[in-house]
Amino acid sequence: MRDSVDVLICGAGAAGLTLAIDLARRGIAFRLIEKLPSPFQGSRGKGIQPRSLEVFEDLGLLDRAMATGGAYPPVRKYAADGSFVDQEMVGADHPPTPAEPYRLPLMVPQFLTETLMRERLLELGAVVEFGVELTGFATTDTGVEATVRNERGDEVIRARYLIGCDGGRSLVRGALGIDFPGKTLGVRAIVADVILEGLSRDVWHRFDGGDGKHLSICPLAGSDLFQIQGPIPLEGDIDLSAEGLTRRVVEATGREDIVLRSVSWASAYTMNARLADRYRDGRVFLAGDAAHIHPPTGGQGLNTSLQDAYNLGWKLAAVLRGAPGSLLDTYEAERRPIAAGMLGLSTRLLEGFKKGDNRRGREVQQLDLDYAESPLSFVSDAASHLAPGSRAPDANVRGAGGGATRLFHLFRGTHWTLLVSGSAPFTPRAGMHIHRIGPGLEFDDHLGQFTAFYGVPDRAAMLIRPDGYVAGVFAAAQAEALQAYLDRVLPAGT
Repeated sequence: MRDSVDVLICGAGAAGLTLAIDLARRGIAFRLIEKLPSPFQGSRGKGIQPRSLEVFEDLGLLDRAMATGGAYPPVRKYAADGSFVDQEMVGADHPPTPAEPYRLPLMVPQFLTETLMRERLLELGAVVEFGVELTGFATTDTGVEATVRNERGDEVIRARYLIGCDGGRSLVRGALGIDFPGKTLGVRAIVADVILEGLSRDVWHRFDGGDGKHLSICPLAGSDLFQIQGPIPLEGDIDLSAEGLTRRVVEATGREDIVLRSVSWASAYTMNARLADRYRDGRVFLAGDAAHIHPPTGGQGLNTSLQDAYNLGWKLAAVLRGAPGSLLDTYEAERRPIAAGMLGLSTRLLEGFKKGDNRRGREVQQLDLDYAESPLSFVSDAASHLAPGSRAPDANVRGAGGGATRLFHLFRGTHWTLLVSGSAPFTPRAGMHIHRIGPGLEFDDHLGQFTAFYGVPDRAAMLIRPDGYVAGVFAAAQAEALQAYLDRVLPAGT
C-alpha cells in the first residue's frame, strides 16, 4: 500500500498531462498513471489552437512548443491531370493583435507535444507512471480506493479524487455507468506517420480522386515525417505497412514517384461524435476523450481536452485546500456545453472536408468561447467592455519602474487577479493579486489598450479567474460583494 494522494489521474494524454502540470505547480499531491508501457508515438492530434497557446504560456510551455513546431502550410489541391491550386487553410491574413497575441494554430505532432509536457512535469517534480493500469475502483464518502496493476502485481491507491482521462473507451466512465450517447459518422479513415520521398514539405498535399479516394499528405512540423490521412471502406482489413500504404498512395494520386520508406505509426479508425451524459460522479470526474470524442476536422479534440483539465485543475486545488465543495460543480456546468458546441463544429467541418474545403475560420481558434452562463459569472450594474465569463484579453501596460509588461504576464501563475481602474481601496486577499492601473499608479495604461479592451469604469475592478476568464466587475461600493464572491472560490480563512 502506497501513501494516499489527493488526486489520482488515470491517463497521460493531453488532458492528463495538463492536469498534472497544473496540480504540480499548485503543490497538490497526485499520481499520474498510464496503462501504455511507453509514451504514445503518433500524431493523432497535431494542431494547437490560439486559445490553447495562451494556456501553454501560463503553464510555461509556449516558447518550447513554438520552437518545436511550425505554422500550417497552405493546402495544395491536385486535379486528376496533375495540375494544382494552393489554398490557405487558416486565416494568415489576420495578424496577431495586442489583445490576441496568438491568432494562428501551431502545428506540433502529438508525440512531440506530449514530450514537452512530460519534460515540464518533470521540472515540477513529477513523472508519468507508465505500465500502470487502473483495473477497478470503489468510492467512499472521503475518497476513492483504486486498484491498479503494474509489473509487480496489484496495488491499491487511496485518493481523495479520481480523474478519468483514459480516452474514448474509458474504464472510469464505464465503471460509473455514465452513458456516452452520440453517433458514428459513417466515415472510416487511416492516419499514418511516415517517411516518404517524392513530395515537398512546403505544402499540405491533397489529392482528390473522382471516385472519393482522396488522400491528404501533410508534412509534420518539427520532424522529418509526413502524416497521411484518407477515407477507407467501412469494413475489412487495411494493410498499414509501408508497402500497403505505398499502394494506397499510388492508387489515390496516380503517381509512382511517391515512395514510403517507413511507417512510424499508423491507425485505422471510425469517426464518432459522442458526449458523456455527465462529467462527475461524486469524487470521480471525466476529462478529455473520456468525456467527449470528436472527428479530427478542425483540430478541436486535443484542444478541448487540455482546456477541460485547465478548468478543473484550479478548482480541485482550491477545494482540496478548503474552498467550498460546490466549486467543483461548476466544472461540468462550464465544460460540457463547450464540448457540445465543439462536437457540432467538428461535424460541420467534416462535411466541408468531404467536399474538398480545407479552410478554417475563427471558430476553430477557441478565442470566443465563454462561460457567460456559469454560476461563477458575477453579474452587476458596473459597466465594462467584457461580460462576465468572457476570455480576458492581453494588453500592454507600463510599470511605475519604467518597464513594459503584458497583462498575460500579470495573470500567469496560480492566483486570481484583480485589475483596479484607478485607486479604489479594495482589500487584499491571500490567493489574489491586486494591480492598480492609472496615472501615477502601479501600472500606466500608456497605450490606452487596457481602457480599449476592458473598459472598466474609474474606481471599479475586474476580477480575473486563474484560467484567464472574467469573473465579474465590482464597483468601489461593492467591496463586500467581492469578498463574498471570493469566499465561494478561495480556501476558507484566506
